[in-house]
Amino acid sequence: MKLRMVAALAGAVLLAGCVPVQPLEDPPDRSDVKSVGAESGDFREGGDLVMALSSEPDRLDPTTSSSLYTRYVMQTMCQKLYDIDENGEITPMLATELPAVSKDGKTVRIPLKGGVKFADGTDFDAEAVKTTIERGLNLEESSRAAELGPIDDVTALDDHTLEVTFEKPFAPFTAALADRAGMIMSPKALEDEGDDFGDNPVCVGPFKFEKRIAQTSIKVVKDPNYYDADKIHLDSITYQIMTDANIRAANIRSGDVHVADTISPQDVDALDEETGIGLLQSTSLGYQGLTVNMGFGDNPENFKTPLGQDPKVRRALSMAIDRKALVNTVFNGWFSPACSGIAPDSPFATDASNDCVDYDPEGAKKLLEEAGVELPLKVNMKVSNTQDTLRFAQAVQAATKEAGFDIKVQPMEYTALLDAQDRGDYELLQLGWSGRVDPHGNLYTFHYPGAANNVTGVDDDELSDLLTRASEVTDEGERAELYGRASKRIAEINSIIYLYRQKNLTAYTENVAGIDVYSDGVVHLSEAGFLKNGGQR
Repeated sequence: MKLRMVAALAGAVLLAGCVPVQPLEDPPDRSDVKSVGAESGDFREGGDLVMALSSEPDRLDPTTSSSLYTRYVMQTMCQKLYDIDENGEITPMLATELPAVSKDGKTVRIPLKGGVKFADGTDFDAEAVKTTIERGLNLEESSRAAELGPIDDVTALDDHTLEVTFEKPFAPFTAALADRAGMIMSPKALEDEGDDFGDNPVCVGPFKFEKRIAQTSIKVVKDPNYYDADKIHLDSITYQIMTDANIRAANIRSGDVHVADTISPQDVDALDEETGIGLLQSTSLGYQGLTVNMGFGDNPENFKTPLGQDPKVRRALSMAIDRKALVNTVFNGWFSPACSGIAPDSPFATDASNDCVDYDPEGAKKLLEEAGVELPLKVNMKVSNTQDTLRFAQAVQAATKEAGFDIKVQPMEYTALLDAQDRGDYELLQLGWSGRVDPHGNLYTFHYPGAANNVTGVDDDELSDLLTRASEVTDEGERAELYGRASKRIAEINSIIYLYRQKNLTAYTENVAGIDVYSDGVVHLSEAGFLKNGGQR
């Protein structure tokens, strides 16, 4: 099937003019639609489903990857010990029950499924789970260590029981195992492939890796070893990399792709009106924001700046942005303002975490004058080169001029932007996070010294203490109160300036079903399939 790579690309160009920013009326209420289902007898067995993926995944290695788009692909290949459902509740996946936790909170036992095999035919057992968790803790390049917590020991009590002991109680552990830290890898493949595991990943899943063409596509095929293979309808799934939102929309319209993620708010209303196209939307646990380099990386030119060194300058930048007006203008009211790393509909949300800095450009300019910086203050901001991100960046650029900022926007390809972030090669960058059900995954990993996603260099004793204490208590109300206090401290430091929350917008052709998009942002295709009657349910 030849993909149509023709679309109007003018939206991808960062125009010299300004994006108008003015407050709009509040958008209409839009209810989440997270799944499109069908009865098992409605599916036509077989076929290759094509998904248009808005950015290229990084390495297909659960221990080291950091991209949301990697999670899309891994979801079909690498099952986890736990998963989340449509309500954001944690449910067993390769485990048979939620963990049993000792009274002191330091010992956790996880019962595991039997009769399960990896894609290479080797047995899934407690020793395999132990190998994966220890790799997450000990691999030098691991992005999972902070997520797994202060583990003291991991023991396979028998083939189907794992015991983990902690130095101190660690409440977010189960939630971590519902994400990449809980994707169990074949010990044989880890031994055979070593550091190259991401080039040929082997896990337990409905599908297994077949091939990758860099910057073009990734293909997975049905795994005959999968323990629940009768529920799998497709022969294969091909993820086509289509970074341009116009091209994704054009290919959904033509039927050349069957699912497309990250539909632009510029396209979504029109697509939703078209015959034969459906739309899934779910509120995000994540956020988009501005990340400030305060001392990360090897080049002092990136952080020995007024923005990086003076909290008054960072607060001024936060005050200079009218979040509601920008979101309503640039995204047609589909997205919502964000003021912290905790989503308002999270059970951990409080008035403190929902509190937002007042929009005050005059006050922001006074702060810059108090800081003694030369106005306008020049700041270089790196952003991904997608149309919507560029539109928003241009709007921020225009809106902050009144407060005394002169922001230069530097567009980059998404994976290059991730690389610049990880190396600390930036002064300011605009990136987001897809979100986790437990606030530890949204806050600690970004704000605790040495944590995998602390790419700002922030090191604040008060904040570190609050985040540590929040991970050690089990009472949800107490944890929420601590995370509210941590959110207030983060807003004082402004190493990350939270801006908005996306809706996870996914389009599909109505001849397919079995697709889910939950609040973690991942598009679930494992049990998707084509319908016998061409979309007539």
